[in-house]
Amino acid sequence: MAAVGGHPAQGGGTGGGTGREAAPSEFLAAVEALRGARLRPEIEFSPAPAPRRLAPHAFALTAAVEVDGEELADGRLVLLHDPAGQEAWNGDFRVVTMTRAELEPEMAGDPMLSEVGWAWLLDALQAHGAGYAEPSGTVTRCASQYFGGLADRASSTEIEIRASWTPADGRFERHLAAWGDLLCISAGLPPAAPAPQPAADASSLGGVVPMPARRRPRSH
Repeated sequence: MAAVGGHPAQGGGTGGGTGREAAPSEFLAAVEALRGARLRPEIEFSPAPAPRRLAPHAFALTAAVEVDGEELADGRLVLLHDPAGQEAWNGDFRVVTMTRAELEPEMAGDPMLSEVGWAWLLDALQAHGAGYAEPSGTVTRCASQYFGGLADRASSTEIEIRASWTPADGRFERHLAAWGDLLCISAGLPPAAPAPQPAADASSLGGVVPMPARRRPRSH
């Protein structure tokens, strides 16, 4: 496992948001928890600008799953904080994520793909003991066929999982670790047991249905 702090994952800054007010201690502590998360070594992080209109304070990072120099999946995670709370969140923090990966042909035609993709997320959160509320999102399957100068490229299908939820436990590192597992599972890597947690509710990812092993890098 690798710590987020070991990657260039200082994206968005700890002030984030509108810049009109100093970041409160609760938000700073949440960002430090994200930076201290222990994640799978296949995940590489990069800084990302935080959105400025969704909440007074925000922190963002992007991530890619790389194996043997091949990028298999990528995505973005944003932590929002509104000290006054937002009714739609049912809380004062919100995690917003996007996960994207190219599918193997045998998975692309699965009629249950959307349900399975959403189950990957919920199973990962449960496996890491990440308490959550008010989950919402979409699972999109996008098929591409190439023509003209690109006609020699094979057709491809991509899955995109956009999801948000309200952290209900204050253990922000668990939420990042769960999202990291979602990235890896979407990339076709086998599920991995989460890092040991002090609480007794941490469990294995054995119930998650993985994708078949990937054999080619993502196309860009």
